[in-house]
Amino acid sequence: MRLQLREAARDLALCNIAIDSKLRACDLVKLRVRDLCHGDAVSARAIVMQQKTQRPVQFEITEPTRDTIKQWIKSKQLRLEDYLFPSRVHDSPHLSTRQYARIVHGWVQEIGLDDTAYGTHTMRRTKVSLIYKRTKNLRAIQLLLGHTKLESTVRYLGIEADDALEMAEQTEV
Repeated sequence: MRLQLREAARDLALCNIAIDSKLRACDLVKLRVRDLCHGDAVSARAIVMQQKTQRPVQFEITEPTRDTIKQWIKSKQLRLEDYLFPSRVHDSPHLSTRQYARIVHGWVQEIGLDDTAYGTHTMRRTKVSLIYKRTKNLRAIQLLLGHTKLESTVRYLGIEADDALEMAEQTEV
């Protein structure tokens, strides 16, 4: 029972920070407490160096996420230098990307969705897709994802010609 509660606290923190940060799985699992906290407080914003691009990316941490992260850190008694999501396997200091993928697939199955259609990258894409639908601001999405080329962002979001035409129709000169 205690392990289930601890895993539930970890999963909530993991889900929230995955969506807020928009980080790739390899960067998410390597977060350290110091990346998100100053002293006992969880910051409203963080900057992380991306493994794939070796470029920094900044992200916001919403209040609900800050609350879950703070509770998780407290329950695990994590220190600033600790990984935010430590592994239970002694050979690994942090949760592996494979274990993170298993956790996400478990969430998807639990809510009755097809787990082959969703994965860790779905977590990265969730918030930016919603922001794009609301604002149609590709440059903002590019910055949030840490993409260097706008073309990459367009492909990433799967923007089709119909989207471009719809934006053109809504714009008067």
